[in-house]
Amino acid sequence: METILSIRNLNKRYGRVHAVNDLSLDIQKGNVYGILGPNGSGKSTTLGIVLNVVNRSSGDYAWFDGKLPTHEALKKVGAIIERPNFYPYMSAQQNLELVCKIKGIGYHKVQEKLELVGLWERKDSKFRTFSLGMKQRLAIASALLNDPEILILDEPTNGLDPQGIRQIREIIQLIASQGTTILLASHLLDEVEKVCSHVLVLQYGKVLYSGTVAGMGSQQSYWELRSASLEALQTALAQYPDLSSITLEQDTVVVQAKSGLDAGLLNKFLSERGIYVHHLMERKRSLEQQFLTLTETKS
Repeated sequence: METILSIRNLNKRYGRVHAVNDLSLDIQKGNVYGILGPNGSGKSTTLGIVLNVVNRSSGDYAWFDGKLPTHEALKKVGAIIERPNFYPYMSAQQNLELVCKIKGIGYHKVQEKLELVGLWERKDSKFRTFSLGMKQRLAIASALLNDPEILILDEPTNGLDPQGIRQIREIIQLIASQGTTILLASHLLDEVEKVCSHVLVLQYGKVLYSGTVAGMGSQQSYWELRSASLEALQTALAQYPDLSSITLEQDTVVVQAKSGLDAGLLNKFLSERGIYVHHLMERKRSLEQQFLTLTETKS
C-alpha cells in the first residue's frame, strides 16, 4: 500500500514545553486517520510541521515515499488548519474562482466542488452571509479544488452546532468514499469514532496509541453475566483462571480476562457448579472509554 506521509521521531520544543515528543506515524493511501487528543496535546503543531508552516526541532517526515521535495508534494495536499478566510463581499463562486486563478486550476472545478459540499444553490451568496458551518464547507470545497491525494483538516467541526457537525461528517465520509486519504485532528471522540478508520491518541505531545479505531476498541473487551444468584455467580467466577477483574454493576457481573475468554468454556465451568446464566455477552469498550483509560493511566 502506498505511503502518503511518513513521520519519524518528530519533536518540537517551545522552550521547556515539549509540544511534539518523538512522534512516528505512517499515513497509508485510502484511509481516514484521526489525531485525537485534548487541547495542547500537539495535534495542530504536528500538522503545522508536515505542512511546512512550523519548524521542527528534530526528527523527519517525508511525503509520498520521499519521491517529491516538500514544496512539490504539498501541491498534492489539500489542507484547512485555520478558520475559513475568504473575501466577505464576494460570492462563494467568486471566492473559489479566485483560488483557482491563484493555483492555476480551471474554473470548471468550482461547480463540482460546490455541489460536493452542498453549496451550489448558494453559489451567488456573499461569503459574509454564510453561517459558520457553510463557511467551513466552502473552505473544504476550496481545499479540494486541486483534487488532492490527501485532505488535512484541523478541528473541522469546532464551534459548529449539531446539524453543522453532522453535515461536515457526511462530507468527510463522502470524500473518503471517493478514495481521498484524510488526516483529521480533533478533540471530539465521537467525531473520530464515526469518521476515522485509524487513530493516533496524543497527550502532552506523546503517542499513547496508534492503530485502527476498531483495534483500539477491542483492546479491552469485557463480559457481562447475569444469573439468579449474583453472589453465587461472583463466588464461582473468583475460581475461574485468567480473570483480571470481577465487578458487580447493578444486576450484572462484569468480568475482564487477562487474555481471550472462551464463552463456551466459561458457561461449562459455571454449569458444573450449578450456576446457570441467563445473560452472557461480550462488550467492546467505546473509544471514549479507551481514551479515558489511556489518558488517566498516563497522566
